[in-house]
Amino acid sequence: MAATISAAFSFTPRRLRRTVLSSSPSKAIRFPSTRTGRVNFNIDANNSSFLARACGDGGGAVDASTHQSTSSNIEGKDGSNSSFGDGYVALFIRMLGIDQDPLDREQAVVALWKYSLGGKKQIDAIMQFHGCINLIVNLLTSDSTSACEAAAGLLRSISSVNIYRDSVAGAGAVEEITSLLSRPSLNPEVKEQCLCTLWNLSVDENFRLKIANSEVLPFIIKSLDDEDVKVKEAAGGVLSILALSESFHEIMVEYGVIPKLADALLKTDVEGSKVIRKEVKNALLEFAKNDYYRILIIEEGLVPVPMVGAHAYKSFRPSLHSWPSLPDGTEIEKTSQGPSRFGASELLLGLNVNGENLNVEEARMNAIVGRTQQQFLARVGAIELEEGTKSQPWNSSGGRLTLLPCVDGIARLILILELEDESAVARAAESIADASINEYMRISFKEAGAVKHLLKLLEWDNDAIKIASTHALERLSLSNGVCHIIEAEGALRPLINTLKQKEISDTLLDKTLDLLARILDPTKEMRSKFYDGPVNGSKGSSESVSRSGAANGFSGMSSRDSTSTTNSEVQMLDPAVISRLFEILKTSSLTLQRKAASILEFAAISSNVDIVDPANIESGLDAVFQQNVLKDTESDVKEEQPERYTLEVEEAGLAISAASRLLTKLLDSDRFRKSVDSAHFTVLLRKVLKSNIPVHCKDWVAACLVKLSSLSGFNKYFENPINAEVTLYETIPRLIEQLEASFSLEAQEAAAMELNRIISEGVVDSTRAVASGGGIFLLVNLLEEGSARASEAALSILYNLSMDSENHPAIIAAGAVPALRRIVLVQRPQWTRALRLLRILPV
Repeated sequence: MAATISAAFSFTPRRLRRTVLSSSPSKAIRFPSTRTGRVNFNIDANNSSFLARACGDGGGAVDASTHQSTSSNIEGKDGSNSSFGDGYVALFIRMLGIDQDPLDREQAVVALWKYSLGGKKQIDAIMQFHGCINLIVNLLTSDSTSACEAAAGLLRSISSVNIYRDSVAGAGAVEEITSLLSRPSLNPEVKEQCLCTLWNLSVDENFRLKIANSEVLPFIIKSLDDEDVKVKEAAGGVLSILALSESFHEIMVEYGVIPKLADALLKTDVEGSKVIRKEVKNALLEFAKNDYYRILIIEEGLVPVPMVGAHAYKSFRPSLHSWPSLPDGTEIEKTSQGPSRFGASELLLGLNVNGENLNVEEARMNAIVGRTQQQFLARVGAIELEEGTKSQPWNSSGGRLTLLPCVDGIARLILILELEDESAVARAAESIADASINEYMRISFKEAGAVKHLLKLLEWDNDAIKIASTHALERLSLSNGVCHIIEAEGALRPLINTLKQKEISDTLLDKTLDLLARILDPTKEMRSKFYDGPVNGSKGSSESVSRSGAANGFSGMSSRDSTSTTNSEVQMLDPAVISRLFEILKTSSLTLQRKAASILEFAAISSNVDIVDPANIESGLDAVFQQNVLKDTESDVKEEQPERYTLEVEEAGLAISAASRLLTKLLDSDRFRKSVDSAHFTVLLRKVLKSNIPVHCKDWVAACLVKLSSLSGFNKYFENPINAEVTLYETIPRLIEQLEASFSLEAQEAAAMELNRIISEGVVDSTRAVASGGGIFLLVNLLEEGSARASEAALSILYNLSMDSENHPAIIAAGAVPALRRIVLVQRPQWTRALRLLRILPV
């Protein structure tokens, strides 16, 4: 038979129709011949070796070149098998015509679907008829569930071959599948075939865009919660392919794909979950390449863990004969007077973790369970056994990753820290830093013993390991309780030794200063009183961290004596360290200057800076206060890259604020106060005060200026020009910012009253500072929305501003006239002043 069918051909044998109608759902479909010689042939899908990925295990399509076509089981008599097969394919395709009876169309597409399962040869036989794809896609709109399933299944088979994928997509299959999947109460079998067709199409990057931007994407994500396992597998497969294109990540995350994928991966009791877990893990690993999306994944209870190879774990040596201890190193107290007769006290120690008489925190309990499981896998050689044989996405650092539940992931990372492979250790430390996103994770890592292992790594002669471990400790130190433990475990000594080295990389220097600034933060003790103090009778977090096991036989760390600890910290900051920090002030970047100034402030409190040459101190501070970004106000960067310029100005402001705080503390020293050139620093700080650094960075600049001016002999406020400048360039902008940013009526009221006091005292140019700072619009808004006292203060300020006619247009443009008229009409207490202001304004 020819490859095309004449339009005049309309023969539909009755026997054929009756036979198809009466056919049972057997694996082989038998079609009688309509020719003279009776020919019987079977289409047996099970005898074919062709099982495309989408047709077999729910995966994506397979390249056509890998297919090995096999002939279907056709037994012929008096003729050629091929010719008879081609003849009946043409007949069934003719029956797909839209002018045919719907029942005939349904039976034809079912027969063709079963026939297509035979392999690529059978698919080629179907695809030789031009326009057949359009007829198959049209059947997706059928009201018959069986026809829709068969049409989607046939498209699934055809799209599994690369050369036909364009034809399927070009015929509008994606749009019709989208419409079909939007039907309510759709049969699971239909969903499976539709999703697997999309899975095959998504292999081509051009078709991913059509799938990701269509209305079908929310349905695919929702299908991860479907009760049918095959539907879940297909949905996970589509999403894993779509995740390969980074451009689709944003829209997929907006639809909530990460929680769905994480939930599917964490469910271990689902029947046939192996394929689902594989596909959703691949998708999540693609998302984990982005820093923000990685945080979302960790929040869902999954931890990215580097795959270091099963051979790396051969160097693991567990402590089998030592007295049992908790993962964080806390030893379990020996309560028995002597050894057990048969050693049962050592063998059974700690097995009853969930006992009623033992109050173990959740994080500590998870650490014990996780350590036990991961060490067992390492000892029996079963760790990474399954993952190592599969291809996993690579992270930005060049290594493969896997995803583990939080308990297992944390324990695995700690286990890797004990290995001898330096590359594996560095990657594990970086993963700990990335995973320390919240208080729960930081406490969990502390309980798992991360602190003691990371501190040991600071002594290694490997910059990559030092950088990674320092970064991890810095991230863990964001928790005040963990920061105390890091300090108590002796982190200062290796950090200071690293700082003393002249030839170290900028990255290692940056990470070292980060952690030192965190440990030696002068405001740490004050902040701990607010964040770690008792709230409603409960214990603070740092107390909980340090004493969680004290009442249960665990000899944990007791609360430290802050005075003795501070003294030991001060002793470590010897002249060599302080000189090194001042050298950093003179030669390093803005970020390093800020961190070095913070550490020096801690040293200044203990008067250790007195032993440093005052000229060295002044040169360091001078370098910070004279920033190039503040001098070059007409630079090309400001015009061409305003965002970059704003960032540089803010970084400069933070560095200057830290240096101003340091200078303020240094002025408490008699030796430094006598030697410092106060006039020089006054000039520098006055320029900084008038610069465009953020207002919140000017508070310590103003405080330092006031302290310097007090050394100059000014006793009265108005005799000191510095006080007026502080008011104009720091106080007034700060109050205006408070009016704009604060949502508290009390804070707005306090700011308005303070502004009114300043202007009423007649500070020179104070009204101009309020007007130029954008205060007029805020004050007009306060007339109606603020409290009674705030409204009265705002009206008084506006009245003083109206004395300058240059402010009239701004006051009127801000909408003051209608607000003032309403005040007069309702005769509020300040209506007389509002009336006088109305008479002044040109309205």
